[in-house]
Amino acid sequence: MTVNRIVRIVAGFFIMLSLGLAHFMGQVDLSQMSWLWFTLFVGANLFQSGFTTFCPLDTILKKLGVPETAANCKTGGCG
Repeated sequence: MTVNRIVRIVAGFFIMLSLGLAHFMGQVDLSQMSWLWFTLFVGANLFQSGFTTFCPLDTILKKLGVPETAANCKTGGCG
């Protein structure tokens, strides 16, 4: 497992955890439709992409021609 994948898993977990804690503490009502469901979707997507390596945004950006790494990283110029 790579650092990038672990970062995605931990970030997604903390997003979902913070929403869950806020809901159970009565600060947020997730039983109603709100923009917080979008936040939950982002957290869940981060979490699952750490395990599956599937990320819809990765796919979209690749199809748009965005390079995966900076040009100087391919030649070993990254620090």
